Amino acid sequence: MALIKYNPSLPNTENKRFSSLLDRFFDESFNGIGKEMQHFNPQVDIAESKKAFEISVAAPGMKKTDFNIDMSDGSITISGERKFEEKKDEKNYHSVETQYGSFSRTFHLPDNIREDKIEATYHDGILNIVIPKDEQKELKRTIQIK
Repeated sequence: MALIKYNPSLPNTENKRFSSLLDRFFDESFNGIGKEMQHFNPQVDIAESKKAFEISVAAPGMKKTDFNIDMSDGSITISGERKFEEKKDEKNYHSVETQYGSFSRTFHLPDNIREDKIEATYHDGILNIVIPKDEQKELKRTIQIK
């Protein structure tokens, strides 16, 4: 280990590098907030049972009015926005990892569903969408070889 005398007039001293490292750490931590707040991608779980498909979207901190669910051409699109509310209080954040902003996720559905029976609920930060299967429609087909 070498000792280096601190001299603020020298541009490449160890002290200057450490100070720059700290400045960059805090600047990048908070300058990136604007980019992260513009868009986020909530985690989604998809399950299938004999009677239905289930899509679970993890979006804590949102209200059910913040979501839109649209069906079109055999696809379901889930979209919404988690808004960043800047509160005026005594807190001094050093890091903000929660993602904010708008999102849109589209899932292609098979033909054997009942669009008129789809149900959506939002509880404890999880949006659950149940898509019942139509037992009348059979997706499995056997193709004859000629």
